[in-house]
Amino acid sequence: MEIQLDRIEDEPLNWKDPQELPPGALERLEVVALTPISWRGTVSPVGGGYLFDGQLSYAQTLTCPRCLGTSEVTVETRVELLVRAGASQPTMGDHELEASDLGELKIEGKTLDTQPILMEQLQLNVPMHPLCREDCAGLCPHCGADLNRTTCECDRGPEDPRWAALGELRDRFEE
Repeated sequence: MEIQLDRIEDEPLNWKDPQELPPGALERLEVVALTPISWRGTVSPVGGGYLFDGQLSYAQTLTCPRCLGTSEVTVETRVELLVRAGASQPTMGDHELEASDLGELKIEGKTLDTQPILMEQLQLNVPMHPLCREDCAGLCPHCGADLNRTTCECDRGPEDPRWAALGELRDRFEE
C-alpha cells in the first residue's frame, strides 16, 4: 500500500492493508505456510516527520530442522517508525548507524510504501532455528525414525573411544 504523506495534515490517517502471500515470498525454506496477514495502523504528523504505527498479525507454519515435523506459530507484533520524507538516502559504502537511526525511516519524496516494511517484519519474525518443541529428539541417524513418537532398536555400535573420558566424568556426576 502506498500512503501519500503530503495529504496527511492534522488528523492521523488510519489504513488497513490485508495481505495474502505465498510462503515462497519470504525465501525461507522453513516457512511452509502463511495464513492471511492482518496489516493495519496509523500515520500521524509529528514535528518534522510522521509517526508510522503498524500492527501485524498472522500465523506461520514452520518445519522443525530436527524431526522435519511442522508447527504453527502465531505472530502479533507492532511496528513504530519515525518517517522522514524528502530525506536523502545514505550513499553506498560504509555508514555507521547511530541509536537514533534504528527507529527512523528516511524516504525520498512524499510516498510511503508499506510493503517493504511488511516484508522486513515477516522476515524478522521467522525464528533462526524453529523447533517444534524445546525437547525435540529429532530423527534416528540410522533408521530415520521420529524419536519424538517412537524408540528405535538400531544398533549404535561401539562408542568412539575419544569420548570415553567424558563418559566416565558424566557417570561420576550421575551417582
